[in-house]
Amino acid sequence: MPPIRKILVANRGEIALRIMRTAREMGIATVAVYSEADRTSPHVRYADEAVCLGAAPSSESYLNIDKILKACQDLHADAIHPGYGFLSENAGFAARVRNAGLIFIGPSPESIEIMGSKLAAKQAASKYNIPMVPGTPDAIDDRDEAKQIARGIGYPILIKASAGGGGKGMRVVENEAEFDEQMDRAVSEAKAAFGDGSVFIEKYITSPKHIEIQVLGDHHGNIIHLFERECSIQRRHQKVVEEAPSISITPEIREEMGRCAVDVARSCNYYGAGTVEFIMNEKKNFYFLEMNTRLQVEHPVTEMITGVDLVKEMILIAEGRPLAIAQENLHIRGHAIEVRVYAEDAANHFLPDIGTLHTYVKPDGNGVRVDDGFEQGMEIPIYYDPMISKLITYGEDRETAIRKMTRAIDEYQISGVQTTLSFCRFVMQHEAFVNGSFDTNFVSRYFHPDALSTNTGHGEASLAAVISVLLNNTSTEQKPVQNEEVAVNASKWKARRFAAH
Repeated sequence: MPPIRKILVANRGEIALRIMRTAREMGIATVAVYSEADRTSPHVRYADEAVCLGAAPSSESYLNIDKILKACQDLHADAIHPGYGFLSENAGFAARVRNAGLIFIGPSPESIEIMGSKLAAKQAASKYNIPMVPGTPDAIDDRDEAKQIARGIGYPILIKASAGGGGKGMRVVENEAEFDEQMDRAVSEAKAAFGDGSVFIEKYITSPKHIEIQVLGDHHGNIIHLFERECSIQRRHQKVVEEAPSISITPEIREEMGRCAVDVARSCNYYGAGTVEFIMNEKKNFYFLEMNTRLQVEHPVTEMITGVDLVKEMILIAEGRPLAIAQENLHIRGHAIEVRVYAEDAANHFLPDIGTLHTYVKPDGNGVRVDDGFEQGMEIPIYYDPMISKLITYGEDRETAIRKMTRAIDEYQISGVQTTLSFCRFVMQHEAFVNGSFDTNFVSRYFHPDALSTNTGHGEASLAAVISVLLNNTSTEQKPVQNEEVAVNASKWKARRFAAH
């Protein structure tokens, strides 16, 4: 396979910039694609060439396969890197890239298709000795049979969309009386989000840790793992804080989990970068959840503790080169933490926010990394994920990484939109996070909006009304808002989005 000369990055924002920087270091030219909403974005200026795909909605721009392939043809790009999100786990897109004679910097369409279905992934992984969460091996639509299986597994159970992700199509069922209602909701959400209403049942792990393993595989059958990431601080089943290595596992568990991750990758003849996700209970028993067939948002923490540039490795693998890294030569050095800085109001159920970045000053210093795609004066668009940046810190140990993160959060100056920085600072200072006793229930168990006014150092007066209403609300479900001012704040994002259309 010849060396790659020019890469079209089929993505936007921070991940597009991150890929382009590595490509430039490797002497590879880059092409940016963008929507009308992203015309002034940094990734557009950074690339060697840029092509406008269309209007702001993703369906007219970043998800338009025909326009992306035409841009490759017009500008003579020979490879496409999909980043994460958008088309990154679309097997049909990967197949069309391959059929067009281009290089897809990622796994094969066949691997993406297998691991894109949670049920197919479990069936593939079952060839190996990999622990699975007790549940149904196939999609289930017979309610009576499903209830019988649920009784056998024991409540609480989890109804999950087979094609799901990001917490969509996922419902916890505490008892049989709730089954029908939650089943209907899971199927409806799955159809709306993925066009596939297939669901299956698993035992619900009540106090879980979310641990994932980074893997790399080449076209020659070599597969390695690059240790674990702890991703248990979540809201709405989506990650907010990640770190590597995990404080929760032993060296023995790390070794066994790494072996299982490699075997999962081997089960679908995987090549490229991927992540195998596990759930671990309070007894430190772990179970395979799924495999993400792309670069993860949180990949920087793995890069920090291993010294491996994962994007560079993806490009080399796509060129057909064998892995130059052996498992025995990989070692964990230090500790890294990443927080996702979202344009969201943590004090109001993490409701997304939009607006102009009137102030945007990034932190700096030893052991601090910011991956972003915004600049001061830019608008946060309503059309895409509300993540502004990823803030990463690195230290010789976990305590140092936490201290650096707290300092970096305090130095990060953002005005014009609400952000999750204050929540992330709350996490860094919370005893459960510091001592490692946290799990995926951290937000519902520990987070109170009133804590933000005493933990940020830059608390906003406008939060006072929200706090007065939400003070005693620790549920993950939204409750009716009684205060008129809070109702206006809570609906601001929705109102702006409605007006934009």
